[in-house]
Amino acid sequence: MTPIPPSPRDPLHWLDAVLRRDPARLLLRTGDGRTLTYAQFDQLANRIARALQSQRVVTGDRVAAQIDKSPEAIALYIACLKLGAAFVPLNTAYTLAELDYFLGDADPAVAVVRPDTLAQAASLGKSARLLTLGAASDGSLMELASRSSEAALPSFGGDHSALAALLYTSGTTGRSKGAMVTRGNLASNAVTLADAWRFTESDVLLHALPIFHVHGLFVAVNTVLASGSSMLFLSRFDARDIVQQLPHATVMMGVPTFYTRLLDQPEFDRDTVRNLRLFVSGSAPLLPETHREFSRRTGHAILERYGMSETLMNTSNPYAGERLPGSVGPTLPGVEVRIADPDSGVVLTEADAVGMIEVHGPNVFRGYWQMPEKTAQEFRRDGFFITGDLGRIDRNGYVHIVGRGKDLVITGGYNVYPIEVEAEIDALPGVIESAVIGVPHPDFGEGVTAVVVGRRDAQLDESAVRRALEQRLANFKLPKRVLFVDELPRNTMGKVQKNVLRETYRDLYRP
Repeated sequence: MTPIPPSPRDPLHWLDAVLRRDPARLLLRTGDGRTLTYAQFDQLANRIARALQSQRVVTGDRVAAQIDKSPEAIALYIACLKLGAAFVPLNTAYTLAELDYFLGDADPAVAVVRPDTLAQAASLGKSARLLTLGAASDGSLMELASRSSEAALPSFGGDHSALAALLYTSGTTGRSKGAMVTRGNLASNAVTLADAWRFTESDVLLHALPIFHVHGLFVAVNTVLASGSSMLFLSRFDARDIVQQLPHATVMMGVPTFYTRLLDQPEFDRDTVRNLRLFVSGSAPLLPETHREFSRRTGHAILERYGMSETLMNTSNPYAGERLPGSVGPTLPGVEVRIADPDSGVVLTEADAVGMIEVHGPNVFRGYWQMPEKTAQEFRRDGFFITGDLGRIDRNGYVHIVGRGKDLVITGGYNVYPIEVEAEIDALPGVIESAVIGVPHPDFGEGVTAVVVGRRDAQLDESAVRRALEQRLANFKLPKRVLFVDELPRNTMGKVQKNVLRETYRDLYRP
């Protein structure tokens, strides 16, 4: 079967298209067996939209949500689209102080929180009207929705440039910024991904990602809606549960940690994935060793792609073609990616030249919320967005991420790209993974420093690692110190938090 012909302009077209063709088609099944058809989901979203209207939410308002994963949470996002309001998903791990900042900055008309955090949210004294939504479909939002009509709402009258979501960045280099993502951004990216990854109505996506993030909400859910497919909608990732669920799926999306934990399950083998046609990984770099071991165990090559909050997805390894370990693949159709000198902005056209990754296309956001000066700084005059990621494009057009610009280590006047050193360390026997950072150094400006996670039975020590690297790396790239830890600090999407490591070891070389 072929994917539903999508509109390049508005995400609600996908839902409407399925409702016209097959309203009884299954959209999702939860881990505890609850099911929702497309028609039932649409009715749920209509009721939630009318509940928001009762709280005076109108087109252009923001609706913030710090809630657990549930079908109702997805319906809340669609309800915002129906009203022309902007959805503001917030990480459930954010502290009260962080929530205070986000509610103050986004100034939402309504903030939806978990029932057990209502009192804390109310203590902030913000102007947003507070509603609650629990993982068990409880809370004041659903009480309002239960008394609301499930009839269709009038069609949204805005265009593709209307604000659809406000996505807050991590804020590791200052206060978090709200990326303004439009309806056109969402629609163009989902349509492109559904086509590139060959989604059809017969697909079943195993969804175990959080939904406060681009990956779980806009990549996973939107691609399902754009193709009219369905999903196994799990509340969280549990490797043993995933092994049981995989035979019922055709596609899985995950972060690298998902795949390393699956490889730790003895029963995870080719029979487990007999019905799968595609595994997608993103949100953090996938180690080449994980890529190769996964292929050996399952016969599947994981498809790695590259995106960010401001641009959604930019590149993808091909569905049909070579999926290179350590690469995020060629540019997606309709998207332009180039490499530029980080300081001058001069475009670097030679293959494998390392520089700043810049992106242009219908997937690129509108700018940063209430930060016009910052927005102007992050765009070139010709409209290309400066991602902050360093990378290169090889002779075959595959993009390789070298690291974040802020992660570049400048030691004694030389540039050291952490990923190069990490690759050599990770290849050493007994090493699970590593993170290389720059730490203030009195003589070199920054000292190359390696933080390593080793296997428990490995006989690793600092001098042995350095000796092994001496034959592989120029002297200025060698770590001045090699530190061992049980695990690297990560955020909820599995990204290593190098800013935490830099703070932890900032005094390492202090005299």
